[in-house]
Amino acid sequence: MTFITSTKLRAPEAAAYVGLSSSTLAKMRLRGDGPMYSKAGPRIVIYDKADLDGWLDQRRRVSTSDPGLG
Repeated sequence: MTFITSTKLRAPEAAAYVGLSSSTLAKMRLRGDGPMYSKAGPRIVIYDKADLDGWLDQRRRVSTSDPGLG
């Protein structure tokens, strides 16, 4: 038996994956400061797990005073 593991998540699942609320993720899309996403229709937002992981990796810090690289 073959299992297909999807690397694509709809917005609510993506929000849970990164530990944010769906509304926060929506606001980040609006501002352009969230993870990369795709539109599969007028109201269907899709995230790739690799993009979410990369976005989280870019936001890693060693202390609260660490401004990060960007």
